[in-house]
Amino acid sequence: MIDAAPRMALAAERELEALVGVSSPSGDLDGAEECVALATAFMPTEAAVERLECSTPGHARDLVGWLRGSGERRVLLLGHLDTVVSHEAHRPLRRDDGDRLTGSGTVDMKGGVALSLGLMRELAARPELFDEAAILLVNDEEWRTASFAHTERFAGFDACLCFEAGERTKDGDEAVIVKRKAAATLHVQAHGRSSHSGSAPEKGRSALLALATVAQLVAAHCDPTGPDRLTAVPTILRSGDAFNVVPPSGELLCDLRADRLGAFDPLLEAIPAEHDEVSLEPSMVRAWPGMDSRAATAEVLAAASEALGSPIAAAERGGASDASHMAAGGIELTLDGLGPRGGGAHTPHEWVSAESLRTRAEVALAVTAALLGA
Repeated sequence: MIDAAPRMALAAERELEALVGVSSPSGDLDGAEECVALATAFMPTEAAVERLECSTPGHARDLVGWLRGSGERRVLLLGHLDTVVSHEAHRPLRRDDGDRLTGSGTVDMKGGVALSLGLMRELAARPELFDEAAILLVNDEEWRTASFAHTERFAGFDACLCFEAGERTKDGDEAVIVKRKAAATLHVQAHGRSSHSGSAPEKGRSALLALATVAQLVAAHCDPTGPDRLTAVPTILRSGDAFNVVPPSGELLCDLRADRLGAFDPLLEAIPAEHDEVSLEPSMVRAWPGMDSRAATAEVLAAASEALGSPIAAAERGGASDASHMAAGGIELTLDGLGPRGGGAHTPHEWVSAESLRTRAEVALAVTAALLGA
């Protein structure tokens, strides 16, 4: 299968340009529908196409493509079409001097989507390799706080390949992701009492000061070298509407990462219900499980490395991904980071390496061949 990589890479660059040409910030219906239409057009003609309700209410429905074969194994390809980039900040694809393809969503993760669609076309030409092959492209990965809706539907699949951005090791070997941290967003609401900040500040109870105290408490729990490798970082504090009023309300958001979701419980319990007569209401508005598929994927990576003729390393990443939901939902053999290499995710200079479209296609094809016994 690996000899299909140049063909996949050529198509991926063209399809990446089309996908990046559409501004699709998470939650935007028109942008999502346009991306879904493009992805549908890039599906193999043999694929049956279905739309599934998105995990997040009000978002465009997610896209699934299905292939039926005569083999034994079932494999899922996974990705997302939404970005964090607003319409105003969107940049279409630009071919810079050298190797860079720059544009909004290139690395996170329309480059990976383009490669996964190419892999679906290659699988369509080899139906004897699989019983069922599916591709799931969701429209809410970047800002989802609801529970992931699709784990049960695909829980019986033999493998999941997610096409978030790829990487190399320090030694230059191609790598895929087999371990991810759990991730959560802590939200704390504060309710105090307003007063004139000049004539009667003592009558007020400042939500801002209470939340600042909580932010320090959260930061004090950060322990990246501890047993759970917990990071706890206050990221947003909103409070106050006027310069001369003691702020009566506000909210604090914190980003939490650890090897397991349970590591966040002591931090949540440490936040008091009240501080200086300001009531505090903490909650987790987003909780994504961790992923550890090192044992389940070791044999496949060894076989894929042999087929490729060079090592495919097992790597770890702190960022969250829908691959973690699939792994937690029952697909033990879950691999992530199969997309092209690049950088600058979520920034105006986001880019992918044009050369890596071919090398990462080789990795994806080698892994798929190892999974399916090709």
